[in-house]
Amino acid sequence: MTEDSRPLAVFDLDGTLADTAHRQRFLERKPRDWAAFFGAAPEDPPLAQGVALALESAQECEVVYLTGRPERCRRDTVAWLAAQGLPEGRIWMRRNDDRRPARHTKLEILQKIAGKRAVQVLVDDDELVCDEAERAGFKVVRARWASTSAALKDAQEREGRT
Repeated sequence: MTEDSRPLAVFDLDGTLADTAHRQRFLERKPRDWAAFFGAAPEDPPLAQGVALALESAQECEVVYLTGRPERCRRDTVAWLAAQGLPEGRIWMRRNDDRRPARHTKLEILQKIAGKRAVQVLVDDDELVCDEAERAGFKVVRARWASTSAALKDAQEREGRT
């Protein structure tokens, strides 16, 4: 089976593979400090359960990444994934000016991906993203192995930043 014919395993980053707990404090301020929040991402510790699942998925699937991080974080994101020993794969990121909730942006991208390749699974920690993906017929693994602050959940839904 060639690389291009394997189904895709689509992984979220923050809260799924990367532990954002140390930087969630930047979102508890008024106004929220998005530059500091994303600037601290290279120091995220990996989430062992998510990393293990990605590595396991790579046996059968091509692993790709779908994140709410803005495009301006691409270089740091690529470096972080490599530093964790995660599979190389395409990374879909939100446009820098896209402030829609993740449940809208991610589902839109997921459906585009699925139009070209079979998507075997989506792994994400955002319950609203998971709900929308399941309603659209995707198999979902809910990443419930990290703690997410109320400020981060609110920011994801109201401010469409991650």
